[in-house]
Parts: sequence; C-alpha cells; structure tokens
Amino acid sequence: MAFNARKTIAATLILLLATAALPQGAHALDDKQKQEIGAFIKEYLVANPEILLEAQQALKKKQADEQLQQAEATINDNEKAIFQSKYDVTLGNPNGDVTIVEFYDYNCGYCKRALSDMDAILEKDKNVRFVLKELPILGPDSMAAHKVSAAFRDIAPEKYGDFHRALLGGEERATEETAIAVAGKLGVAEADLRKKMDANTQDEGVKEAYTLANSLGITGTPSYVVGREAVFGAVGAEELETKVANVRACGKTAC
Repeated sequence: MAFNARKTIAATLILLLATAALPQGAHALDDKQKQEIGAFIKEYLVANPEILLEAQQALKKKQADEQLQQAEATINDNEKAIFQSKYDVTLGNPNGDVTIVEFYDYNCGYCKRALSDMDAILEKDKNVRFVLKELPILGPDSMAAHKVSAAFRDIAPEKYGDFHRALLGGEERATEETAIAVAGKLGVAEADLRKKMDANTQDEGVKEAYTLANSLGITGTPSYVVGREAVFGAVGAEELETKVANVRACGKTAC
C-alpha cells in the first residue's frame, strides 16, 4: 500500500476514534459500533504495523524540533550568559568569528573522549572561540572537583586550559583531592585554593550553568552551543566543524 494511502486510512481511523469519544448525543456511537470500529482498527494496525513506526518517528521528530526551537529561544534570550559569562574560560581565539560552548562534567566519560575533539578543532581552526562551561551533574565528587576548578580559574585563569586538560584527561576519578593535586602541579597552592573556595560559597557560576542547561533542554554532558543551536551529546569533531563552517557560510548550523 502506498504511503499516502496509508496516511489517509490512518487519518480516517483517528477521525473515527475522535467521533467515538464524543459525548453522548446525535453523533455518538453505541457500544456495538465502538466494538466493531475497535476490532477494525486493531486488525488494520496488526496488518500494517509500519503505521505505528511512522507515528513514533513523527513524534520523535516533532519533539526534537520543539526542543531545538526552545533552545534557540533560550540562546537568543541569554546570549551574554552563554557566550560571554564571567564564570567561564575561553580557549582558542578570544576574538574568533564562531564560538563553541561546551557544557561538561569532569567525571563524564563521554566528555573525556570529547576532549580530543576540542583539541583537534582548536589545532585545525585558529579562528574558533571555545568556551568551557562546567556543569557538575554526576554527584558529589564532580561538585567538589568543580569547586576546586572554579577557585583555580579565579587564581590562575591563564593556566586553566592546562588544568582542564589534565583533570578531564586523567584516568582517576575527579575529586577534590585529584583536582587539588593537578592545581599543585601547575603552581597553585592548596591553601590559596581553599581560601578562594571558602570565599565562593554562593557559587553563582554553577547556578547560572544549571539554569541555562535546564532552559536549553540539556540533560547530559557533553552538550554544546554552536551558533543558535544546542547540540546534545559527544557528536565528534567532524560534526562540530561542519556546523562551524555552516555558521560562517550562511549564519546557521545547517545551510
């Protein structure tokens, strides 16, 4: 059966179901008619189960489109917090023509694998801004490592790239202790870190990141913002590079 014919039958079935759901009255169906229609619908769907798959795919596409639209509206309304937050560190070209923002957790395995994607992009493209936005969502250890990371950023922002690569690229689980050890190797003393951590009890940076992630529909790490699009998951350097190229070519991630 052709796809259009199946859609016509499916639409007719939906209409029949809607009619059956009407309040009792002139157009209401009696119990026998409802049973007959129900049996027909069941028989049709069993014979043509691909209709259910098509409906599921259509629903997924609709939900994905709605998620992207919500994310775009959030990006438009929160441009400064996403791309220019005082709590974030920028790697690459600070005046680059396209910005990639990455939301990450130091204990996220996918983020660890995506670290090489960031480095590959920055090595290949000298006109990309890469913004690091911490989103500690994987438990107490991640939050503790984040607090050290935030203190390190405030004390030695020029070394943050090295700190980030060492902590995220390490094989050990990121904790307060491992983060302090990484900082020490980069010349920042534990006493200075703890003093800064004690002064940053409100942690406005992570609150901002949580709020943005929630509004963007981000539920896991890594996730990115490129142009006016939220990109979910470790999609790889090639896909990110394609989106960057498209932003340059037509102002959108997909031309």
